[in-house]
Order: sequence, then C-alpha cells, then structure tokens
Amino acid sequence: MLRHEFQPGKLVAGLVLLAGGIMYAGDSGDAWETPAWALIAVLVPGLLLAGLAATIGYSVRRRRRSARAASTENTEAPASTSGSQAMR
Repeated sequence: MLRHEFQPGKLVAGLVLLAGGIMYAGDSGDAWETPAWALIAVLVPGLLLAGLAATIGYSVRRRRRSARAASTENTEAPASTSGSQAMR
C-alpha cells in the first residue's frame, strides 16, 4: 500500500459533516428536535476550523520539504576540488 500524506483539514471537515449528518438524521427520525440555526452553528465554525487545519498542515509540510531540500543541497564537494574543472 502506498503511503500518503496526513491531511488534518480533510479529517476535521469529515468529522464536522458527519456530526451535521447525525444531527439531521436524528431530527428527521424524530429522535430529537434540532432547530435549523443549530445545524448552521455547527457546520460554519467547523468548516472554518477545517480550513485552518488544512492551512497549518500545508505550511508544516512545505516547511519540512524545504528543510529536507536544504539539508541535501550542500553534500557535494566544491567544484574546485571535485576534479571536474581544471586547476590553475
């Protein structure tokens, strides 16, 4: 199985939408009474939180990627001592 990057924004968005679906299903099944504003009050901040988590996760992955690239950048010998150029 191929490895993939962990994306916390998708996890949070999925959990928020699952909670909204459970609220809606409970209301339609007459298990409880959910006002319309309660569903909106859960979904809007939850999706904003998912966007924030996605932004933070992206910035962490980008910073890690650039740090990894910077650490492998200077591993070779300088051009004057590697034998690829003529010495004067």
